[in-house]
Amino acid sequence: MFDFKKLNVYSKAKSFCLDSKSILSMSRADKVTCDQFRRASFSIMLNIAEGSARFTKKDKRNFLIIARGSAFECDAILEYLYESGSISKESFQKYEDILEEISRMLFGMIKRLDET
Repeated sequence: MFDFKKLNVYSKAKSFCLDSKSILSMSRADKVTCDQFRRASFSIMLNIAEGSARFTKKDKRNFLIIARGSAFECDAILEYLYESGSISKESFQKYEDILEEISRMLFGMIKRLDET
C-alpha cells in the first residue's frame, strides 16, 4: 500500500473531493466556478499523495503547503457559493468545518517537518 493511503488527512481530503460533486450538484454555480472548485478540491488530495513520495523534508513540506492552500481556495469558493445564494448556510458550515479540520491537520504535519 502507498504510504499516503495510511494518512488520516488524505482520507478526509479524498472524502471532501468526492463530496465536492454533491456540493456542486446542489449549487447553481456557473461552469467556471464549478471547474475551479473541482480542481481545488482534487488538488488537496493529490498534493498530499505527491508530497508523501518526496524524499526531502523540504519537498514534502512544499506539497503540504500547496495542499493547504488548495483547502483555503475551496473555502473561499464555498463562501462565494453561500453568499451568492448557490448553497445553503448548513452546507457551507458543514463543508467549511471539514476544510478547517483538513487545514489544521496539514498545518500540524508542516510544523512537525519544520521541527525535525
